[in-house]
Amino acid sequence: MWTEFSAEFSRQLTPQVWQLIANSSFETVYMSLVATFFAVLFGLPLGIITFLTKEGQTLNNKKLNRTLEVIINVGRSIPFIILLFDLMPITRFLVGTTLGTTAAIIPLSVAALPFYARLTVNALGDIPTGLTETAKAMGTNVWQLVTRFYLPEALPILIKAMTLTLVTLIGYSAMAGAVGGGGLGNTAISFGLHRNMPYVLWVSTIIIVLIVMLCEKYGNKLANHFDHR
Repeated sequence: MWTEFSAEFSRQLTPQVWQLIANSSFETVYMSLVATFFAVLFGLPLGIITFLTKEGQTLNNKKLNRTLEVIINVGRSIPFIILLFDLMPITRFLVGTTLGTTAAIIPLSVAALPFYARLTVNALGDIPTGLTETAKAMGTNVWQLVTRFYLPEALPILIKAMTLTLVTLIGYSAMAGAVGGGGLGNTAISFGLHRNMPYVLWVSTIIIVLIVMLCEKYGNKLANHFDHR
């Protein structure tokens, strides 16, 4: 039995296939990291503005807050696989194709943006109200309030939110692979399913799990490093 397993394993996972898996692993990490970067880049200010325009906050604006809440909630409600197809014309316009890892970054970023914005709103909402009152009493303006008080206080939670976003995008990247987005998802489907190579499917799955575990481990470690409470 072991001899048969070993022979079949070696037949499916040739050096060329291992090289393909290595390249696919890099593509998965590349897609997820870049998409997380853009999600944080645009999601963080969106979340901050949404929080600041809440009732009782510094920039209290009921209409604007309601509009931003709707945008965030609608964006989070759209299933990624549907968003993937909806954004194909925009992806083709921006990068010239809907296939490959670079093209997959567009829908991945759009999907994660409202997700991170919501996590940002929640993180800022956990800041003690006493800190806000102290900052206001010191005569700080909105920019100083955000950069000197809110963000430093919420930084550990925001890092954990970033880690959660990255882990979520790793899972989304596997779905993107189903429509030619590259990465381990594409390798698992193209070889593991379509070419009846189950060991390739299993190895790809194990690598995805390991990547997720490493991201969570070092993301939490970074968050704890900045948590001085």
